[in-house]
Amino acid sequence: MSHPGPASIKHCKNCGTAVRQRLPDDGDTRLRAVCPACHTVHYENPLNVVGTVPVWQDQVLLCKRNIEPRKGFWTLPAGFMEMRETLAEGAARETDEEAGAQIEMQNLFTIVDVPRVGQVHFFFLAALQSPVFNPGHETQEARLFSEADIPWDDLAFRTVKETLRCYFADRSKGEFELHTLSIS
Repeated sequence: MSHPGPASIKHCKNCGTAVRQRLPDDGDTRLRAVCPACHTVHYENPLNVVGTVPVWQDQVLLCKRNIEPRKGFWTLPAGFMEMRETLAEGAARETDEEAGAQIEMQNLFTIVDVPRVGQVHFFFLAALQSPVFNPGHETQEARLFSEADIPWDDLAFRTVKETLRCYFADRSKGEFELHTLSIS
């Protein structure tokens, strides 16, 4: 049986009763938030983060974060997937919201599991349609970087760093493949 971290679900979403962490009666082998009043089982699942690796000629677009976490650090345009959108739709929306960039969506490029924080990050390759950007309020600055100028020490997240490493390695080979990674 797995032992989850601290439970974040405290009350039943159906009736408001305080939930209890226990094994459901259906044979499930994981502790779940179960309502003692209406018997609803509440599941905690990973959050999906979706984004792009937007490219103009030989440069990659990065955004300087204007929000926490990691305000002032550089990242690929990405954020949490919304309900009722596909991975690609979410990645395109985040690229527009954070960078104000117009893109042509390409293939899924990296899938990065981050179990420690309950997230899965999906990055797509994307061709920029223009080098003109209109960043939203979550971004201080959106700028193109050549490989030699990537601010590696000032990248906000390891998922971004690993995705960029894969991108430049694949670009040097002249062939892009799907990468699956796990960051603990």
